[in-house]
Amino acid sequence: MLVSLHVKNLALMEEAEVEFGDGLNILSGETGAGKSIIIGSINLALGEKAPKELLREQAEYALVELVFRVDNPQQINQLKEMEIYPENNEIIMSRKITASRSVGKINSETVSASCMRAVAALLIDIHGQHEHQSLLHKKKHLEILDEYAGDKLRAKKEHLKKCYQEYHLALEEQKQALQDGEGRERELSFLEYEIQEIEDASLVPGEDEELEISYKKMANSRRILEAAGTAYGMTGGDGSATEQLGRALREVQSVAEYDPQLGELASQLEEIDDLLNDFNRELSGYISDGEFDEETFYEVEKRLDLVNHLKEKFGGSIDAVLKAKEEKEMRCQHLRDYEEYLEELKKRLSQSEAALKEISDEVSKIRQKFAKKLTKQVQEALVDLNFLDVNFTMEFQDTGKYTANGRDEAEFLISTNPGEPMKPLGKVASGGELSRIMLAIKTILAESDQIETLIFDEIDAGISGRTAQMVAEKMNVIGKNHQIICITHLPQIAAMADQHFLIKKNVVKNATFSNIVLLQEEDSVSELARMLGGVKITDTVLDSAREMKELAVSVKNSK
Repeated sequence: MLVSLHVKNLALMEEAEVEFGDGLNILSGETGAGKSIIIGSINLALGEKAPKELLREQAEYALVELVFRVDNPQQINQLKEMEIYPENNEIIMSRKITASRSVGKINSETVSASCMRAVAALLIDIHGQHEHQSLLHKKKHLEILDEYAGDKLRAKKEHLKKCYQEYHLALEEQKQALQDGEGRERELSFLEYEIQEIEDASLVPGEDEELEISYKKMANSRRILEAAGTAYGMTGGDGSATEQLGRALREVQSVAEYDPQLGELASQLEEIDDLLNDFNRELSGYISDGEFDEETFYEVEKRLDLVNHLKEKFGGSIDAVLKAKEEKEMRCQHLRDYEEYLEELKKRLSQSEAALKEISDEVSKIRQKFAKKLTKQVQEALVDLNFLDVNFTMEFQDTGKYTANGRDEAEFLISTNPGEPMKPLGKVASGGELSRIMLAIKTILAESDQIETLIFDEIDAGISGRTAQMVAEKMNVIGKNHQIICITHLPQIAAMADQHFLIKKNVVKNATFSNIVLLQEEDSVSELARMLGGVKITDTVLDSAREMKELAVSVKNSK
């Protein structure tokens, strides 16, 4: 669950700390008080894009920090697979934003935004203000179903994707082969020329590196020999280091008998003299063997040019050139035995299509099986949300073509009144109805995914009265097994709060600040009265708010 949120220098928030609790956490406040900043800040900490305008005026940086407690062993194992290790069963996710960059961290280690989003997907599910509108798109319906099926479908879909790729490659190769039929002889002739070009070069893996070394040495031979000769003159000729070292050795040896320490120094000097003599002999040999051979240099240069030409033409390395030769030889074989090649492609395409059809059918059967379970659960949840005579189902159609997601096209259908035919959501449901349908779906998905924390940003859009009360009761039921964080304008929902937070805006010295506070019982009643009564809060409105709170408590205790 989400334990706490710390926000600093974000939009109207100078600094705020919120400690959330179990069950239903309600956030309310006047329009424009900054409720959206709370959800926005959570999204930022979870890896969403960080607009620069969110940085508070004249602030150097903004900071958002979330602390999660993770007790579920399955979630802990999934996090460990991502190399995220909870410390004392806690995950701390933070995002620091400056004018030029943002840095995300998990447990003090810097991570990418994609990593933060992947971790967030395990811990929290956020329902944005307009997310229910996505239900108007059929593609979203299939995504919801696949998410509900979870592990029962995931491996099959991976296999489906692989089979589709193989089928697509075979199909494209067949199309290419049929298009290339007329220019077969011309292509064959060109391929044979390129193969012969590579064969004539007799390339040896690694020879390009040796050629580069030889070429560099020969190209700089004059400078090398000049430097070697100068070094030899300094170490091996008259007045050289060798001669000076010999004199020094003789001087020390002549008095070594008078002091044992000088004897040790003489031994060290003798070793140095031996090493220098050995060095001089090797350097002299190097100079003798280092004569520049113009013919050899020409051959090395010519060979290196040939190797580099082939590398540039066929892939950048000798291994790539040799691999290209193998591929061209295979292509030549196909072109020489063209009819046989086409027959082989046809057979391969048929086999890959059969495999694709088989896995597509398997995926479709799994989807239809889980669609019955999902729609039954959604229908039951919708009854709890004041859809009293609702029917909810899912209709499948075969698209008639293969994709990486199979051949299924699926759509949710609903009937909200007795005797009415089933129709697509977009043709029946209003904004408020879509919002409740998405609430039902989200709660069911959360059960199957074991996500503990659900955030609803104004799930109450377009509802009121009895429906609002039933949504409130549903939220209370969900809060028994999940942590719910909900921004709402409806007093019916706010009354159900286990923790009620007020977000309010203040102006101090011509500067606007938003802050968030946890309301005690009587303060919560006052906020409910504001939500009920608007500008003027009378004693009657306060009594109504108090009664609403008492009724909510009795409902909570009875569930």
